[in-house]
Amino acid sequence: MPESATPVTPVTFPPAFLWGAATSAYQIEGAVREDGRTPSIWDTFSHTPGKTAGGDTGDIAVDHYHRYRDDVALMKDLGLGGYRFSVSWTRVQPTGRGPAVQRGLDFYRRLVDELLAAGIKPAVTLYHWDLPQELEDAGGWPERDTAYRFAEYAQIVGEALGDRVEQWITLNEPWCAAFLGYASGVHAPGRTDPAAALRAAHHLNLAHGLGTVALRSVMPARNSVAISLNTSVVRPLSQNPADLAAAQKIDDLSGGIFHGPILHGAYPQSLLEATAPVTDWSFVQDGDLGQIRQPIDAICLNYYTPTVVSAADADSRAPRADGHGASDHSPWPAADDVAFHQPPGERTEMGWSVDPSGLHELIMRYNREAPGMPLYISENGAAYDDKPGADGSVHDPERVAYLNGHLTAVRQAIADGADVRGYYLWSLLDNFEWAYGYEKRFGAVYVDYASQQRTPKSSALWYGRAARTGTLPPLDAVE
Repeated sequence: MPESATPVTPVTFPPAFLWGAATSAYQIEGAVREDGRTPSIWDTFSHTPGKTAGGDTGDIAVDHYHRYRDDVALMKDLGLGGYRFSVSWTRVQPTGRGPAVQRGLDFYRRLVDELLAAGIKPAVTLYHWDLPQELEDAGGWPERDTAYRFAEYAQIVGEALGDRVEQWITLNEPWCAAFLGYASGVHAPGRTDPAAALRAAHHLNLAHGLGTVALRSVMPARNSVAISLNTSVVRPLSQNPADLAAAQKIDDLSGGIFHGPILHGAYPQSLLEATAPVTDWSFVQDGDLGQIRQPIDAICLNYYTPTVVSAADADSRAPRADGHGASDHSPWPAADDVAFHQPPGERTEMGWSVDPSGLHELIMRYNREAPGMPLYISENGAAYDDKPGADGSVHDPERVAYLNGHLTAVRQAIADGADVRGYYLWSLLDNFEWAYGYEKRFGAVYVDYASQQRTPKSSALWYGRAARTGTLPPLDAVE
């Protein structure tokens, strides 16, 4: 080392920090017609012409349903300590109501047993957007009954797996389920009704509360129940009052609409006032807010990029650059007066800016919203245009740098007093990326979709080394 060089202090994490990876059922499992499984809204949506890139579907995905043992062995080889996966509702309850299909539950029993035998801690997400189509036909999330059907489903899965799975997440990103599914229509079920989207958000909140009670009724007290939120890190373009008001509106619609009732037992008054032209909120019944505000054991946070907004120019007709897909319909009810802006600098293949400071900001925000509450980063990652080299290896230095920056931000938040217990990389495997089909690769493990061959990318090897040592390796450690 040259005399003038300054040694870099290693970024080291607490010994108990959980290093994991995350996936979701429809994105990886395939086997959509096996063992009693019936269509979810994503089966229907992806088979509707024009809804997904290239007409791609999750019919086969990455065939995890048949290859789960190999995928668990891969995680073990990398040294991961945790795996967050979701349960396919229609694999367990084909119509979204009634008794369970044991063949469907048996798959998750086998998966959990395989994980535990490999020394990997399972974390179950009950809902990652794959609502049974029969429940959508009955009205979907805008209908109150769907929340009660979710609680019944939660109890079934809790009874089956609660003796071996300690970490539970009721819902993943209810914002996407409500607003991309029912307002902008870029996600299943593809509806474009802003009032229905707000009803859906409330009933998702109610489902979380009812599901939490249902889980606790059948599981050991030691188990943890949480929810995964993708609250936007909203930054005003300037400090003028109009831009600050725009930022408040989007913050309410992305975060306050969920953590308000879940953590504080109330919707923000500013949210109710801003959305009054769309709905009178009469779907909130007496007792709902108390039912939603159940004690939880942790908050899980998903973060990819910050959101920059301003008051819209009345004469502007620019496309909405909010990073949530192209649609003539906005996912932001009553927010047509808000403009979205792309920050300068590096972007991922999704067009999202790379900004680790946003993750630190998000963590510290929830450290204030719920003081002392354990936090997990349940999703964080990036899509890049990964391709195998001549020797078959896949080098993705951009993703290594992305992970290093964001994990450094997590460590800084811990140093600043946040109780962050773990981090789940999104995603373990390249997979079906919703409306983007197979065009966007978020995986740390490359999947050749024709052969289903898995190849750990440089980022997987780098992250595995971090998981084994508890210290972030040099960026070129695996090149």
